[in-house]
Amino acid sequence: MTNGVLMLYFAATSIAFVHTLLGPDHYLPFAALSRAGGWSVRKTVVITLLCGLGHVLSSAVLGIIGIAFGVAVFKLEWIEQFRGDLAGWLLIAFGLVYFLWGVRGAIRNQPHSHYHAHADGLIHAHEHTHHSDHVHVHDAAVPDHCARQSSLTPWVLFTIFLFGPCEPLIPILMYAAAKGSAWTVAGVTMAFGVTTLATMTMIVLSMRYAVGLTPLPRLYRFGHAVAGLVVFGCGAAVQAGL
Repeated sequence: MTNGVLMLYFAATSIAFVHTLLGPDHYLPFAALSRAGGWSVRKTVVITLLCGLGHVLSSAVLGIIGIAFGVAVFKLEWIEQFRGDLAGWLLIAFGLVYFLWGVRGAIRNQPHSHYHAHADGLIHAHEHTHHSDHVHVHDAAVPDHCARQSSLTPWVLFTIFLFGPCEPLIPILMYAAAKGSAWTVAGVTMAFGVTTLATMTMIVLSMRYAVGLTPLPRLYRFGHAVAGLVVFGCGAAVQAGL
């Protein structure tokens, strides 16, 4: 392995780490939705890895096609720019819809009191929410919209990240590696992808754990609304080029 190839591998891992770290859209949506949706650590990791894999592979496949057919790099950059704009708008739309859904749920789940009278004449008030662990008879049939939303969210995220480009992968790394061999292209792409996935997972789990250390029971019912705002903000940041 020549010094030039080694430098490409080093560049791939370094750029992937910095690119992921400086792109909050790579981890904030997962951390926010994981906490709001009560995802397990395993589910959080699986969803993060799958979305990250789609994110990297979509650009890798585009780069390989471009190299194989001798497509000029600036043409691929135009496609990547279009995909980036589309992913940003999808994040904005999804975040807005999720925020409105979260606000609706928070309003419906507003704590309220019931008064109970006992045979001995004692009367006391009991505060609760209709979607807490305390289920009343009049709320025995809880709508399944929460379950449907929970199962749909990972697929929406995966679709969005499938459109999201890895901006530095094709012009900086894959085209440079193509001056060597196909194995160099594959190795550099894999190094970039593995580093990206590892960095995403590490940050998501760290943020998920950090949020869990700040319990705010009164704000729990606003968790989905806050998560929606986070996703919306990430989309807005992408569109603003931040």
